Amino acid sequence: MSFSDAPPRARHLLVVDDDDRIRDLLKEYLTRAGFRVTAAAGGAPARRLLATLDFDLAVFDVMMPGEDGFSLTRWLREQRGSSGKTPVLMLTAKTEAGDRIEGLKLGADDYLGKPFEPEELLLRIEAILRRAQDKPQVGGSLSLGRCAFDADRGELTSGGESIRLTEAEVALLRQLARTPHEAVDRMELARGSVDPSGRAVDVQVTRLRRKIEEDPKAPRYLQTVRGVGYRLAPD
Repeated sequence: MSFSDAPPRARHLLVVDDDDRIRDLLKEYLTRAGFRVTAAAGGAPARRLLATLDFDLAVFDVMMPGEDGFSLTRWLREQRGSSGKTPVLMLTAKTEAGDRIEGLKLGADDYLGKPFEPEELLLRIEAILRRAQDKPQVGGSLSLGRCAFDADRGELTSGGESIRLTEAEVALLRQLARTPHEAVDRMELARGSVDPSGRAVDVQVTRLRRKIEEDPKAPRYLQTVRGVGYRLAPD
């Protein structure tokens, strides 16, 4: 595949895996694909790197001794500034649906099980980076009670304070914001997501309700339309 569309600055990836062989192979392969790659053997060195360097995307192995990829993702999402917004691809031998859902709940942007084809890894990384760079003009700011969503900037705020969103959550809100007060088909929202069955969309909606709604169990702004999908109902 061609990487001719990449920006002049090589995109910087962080690869975290305790297996020396896999870590070295990933670093070599991704470097050949045109990325700048920094590698870490575990959670502690990864935290130090994330605290001092800017990365365009992080690849976390889940099954690591000491701090696993889930814990590392949870810690990263708690960080302020650009570091906490770094897209995450989880790479692991744990392919059960429950583990994928757990990763998404913690803020991962995608999930790839081992063994995998190197080309699929590249395609998933490129897809995440494209979503991070895309900034469609979809209608300015919408009032959602105590919150406001600026669709142009992909920013959710509450009382003037920014609320952290994953790239997948931004993409979902933007889709819904294109047609406020109108139901959007659940499978349409799932197109291009990590789980085309729609389960990933359901997870994202649940997480967004916790950030937006006064009572997530009785949503006022991010509504379920039975038999169809979801609807954004701004003030």
